[in-house]
Amino acid sequence: MALAKQFLKSKPVCKVTFELSADQVQGKEVALLGDFNNWNSTDTQLKKQKGGTFKTTIELPVGQELQFRYLIDGANWINDEAADKYVPSGVSADLNSVVVI
Repeated sequence: MALAKQFLKSKPVCKVTFELSADQVQGKEVALLGDFNNWNSTDTQLKKQKGGTFKTTIELPVGQELQFRYLIDGANWINDEAADKYVPSGVSADLNSVVVI
């Protein structure tokens, strides 16, 4: 898993790249759900790359801590091993990944 941040000088946003390796995805589709998309499973899909990894980049406002998780094939939730921290989800006993920007 990878979580890369690129802060823009021209505006108060950060381009965050979310990436999962082929080994981590036991499925065909990966959705990124979080505070930034109201936990909507259809808003942010990761695209499968030639090497088998799944990846997407989104712009997020700076100065925030945003929770997120990955949903594989609409059924299996996983966290990002490269997350800045983890917090209780408040919905279940699971933890959510957090990206600090």
